[in-house]
Amino acid sequence: MKRAIVKCKLKSRDDFVEKLAEIDMEFGPVYWIHDRVYVPRNYKKNSNYPRLLLRTEMKAVDRPPRYELILRRHIEDSGVDVVDRTVIKDYTEAANIVMQLGFELKAEVSRRRQEIIMNEGTQLYLDKVDGLAGTYAKLEADLDEKDKPADVIDDLINTFKVLGQSEKSVVRDAYSDFGSDATIV
Repeated sequence: MKRAIVKCKLKSRDDFVEKLAEIDMEFGPVYWIHDRVYVPRNYKKNSNYPRLLLRTEMKAVDRPPRYELILRRHIEDSGVDVVDRTVIKDYTEAANIVMQLGFELKAEVSRRRQEIIMNEGTQLYLDKVDGLAGTYAKLEADLDEKDKPADVIDDLINTFKVLGQSEKSVVRDAYSDFGSDATIV
């Protein structure tokens, strides 16, 4: 599945949530996600290499966690992410397979997340990432064959602008890439 993904660091979480409430949109309950991010041994940033994520998702304390293996490849020249997901039953076995395929653990990212399904194929997430200051909003839109990725990305950025965010708050990097070399435009 091809997706356009745009994140921004919020100036004020409360103001952002209030703007959404004004248009009758409310986030669902908070749930927890933990990703282990694996990259190929010869990984170089901005090189279109795939990442494998082993995700643990806890939506309620009285239900078992959900485990997924996610293949994510960011295509730099188009700004599109190719994302494939599969549910796994044995987390440890999946981690061993990933390592045997020549991937190495790059980062671990934990966050508390809330979501809104804006329309079919478009989701808005509110993320509080452990170890990062502030709150991030993330818009993801599925792309059809007829969609122009640049136009969809511009629409997502404009959605943030309508919701009171500056284009300067848009973040291009994955949470696992944050640090001294993160790209904020």
